Amino acid sequence: MNTGFCEAEGKLRRPSAIFGAMGRRREPRTKNVSFHEVMHELRHTMLLPNIRSATAEFAPTGVMRAAINLSNFLLVQGLDRAGQPVGVGPEVAAEIARRIGVPVRYVMYDKPDVLADAATSGVWDICLIGAEPQRARTITFTSPYAEIQATFLVRTGGVFRSALDVDRPGVRIASVTGAAYDLWLERNIRNAEIVRARSLDECLRVFEEQELDALAGLRPRLMSDVRRLPGARILDGGFATVAQAIGTPKSNLIGVKVMQGLIDEIIREKLIERLINKYEVRGLSAVGPIAPGL
Repeated sequence: MNTGFCEAEGKLRRPSAIFGAMGRRREPRTKNVSFHEVMHELRHTMLLPNIRSATAEFAPTGVMRAAINLSNFLLVQGLDRAGQPVGVGPEVAAEIARRIGVPVRYVMYDKPDVLADAATSGVWDICLIGAEPQRARTITFTSPYAEIQATFLVRTGGVFRSALDVDRPGVRIASVTGAAYDLWLERNIRNAEIVRARSLDECLRVFEEQELDALAGLRPRLMSDVRRLPGARILDGGFATVAQAIGTPKSNLIGVKVMQGLIDEIIREKLIERLINKYEVRGLSAVGPIAPGL
């Protein structure tokens, strides 16, 4: 395996035993085929022609280049011995590539804002990142496949009771530049001051050294941070839910509907739940199908 390259088993799924490649009905394998099995087979059969048309957008180089945000520890659990990312996000990207019928290559970024800024550079074909309005200027997103709650860590004994109490004059909030929750704060905080850092560890250090009032972050990370800060606590509730979705550059016009169809399939098949259990991820919630069974 070459550095930075990972092959996904790439062939399109074989024509259905229920529906042929052109959608013609065949005799079912058994008389007990359920309605939901038939509908699943029909959906995939209808996607096939569009998948072939969209491959030029998803894999113009013959390989689907999937941009991965390494700093999202819920989606990426680390790197394997070959230097490839491991976790929920990389497996979702590999599964999409498999269903399209192409190999996958991971394009790795240490920070989400750098990944998003590269949307117009032509270096990646899809990305796995938080779907935020600022990013949607250059990236078209599918509906979310998972969600993460963002909230605040504060000092014990303070006046804050919930995340909604933090936006007050004189309050200073530590946040990581370009994170999805930082983009939310940028749009919505009206009274408090946001003090930004370039990484999670630096953000924690700034919060401590400058004696800031609140530390913004994803709840799972803050649950780790609070154990390192005597006299700190995490507020009830959250100020935002970060939606994790698949993105493609705005220049891709054909592939967006196909990508949405593939994500709908993956959600219906409960792949996200299985991956969350496989990697024992706490704080990442799978999103259910919009219309179960249909």
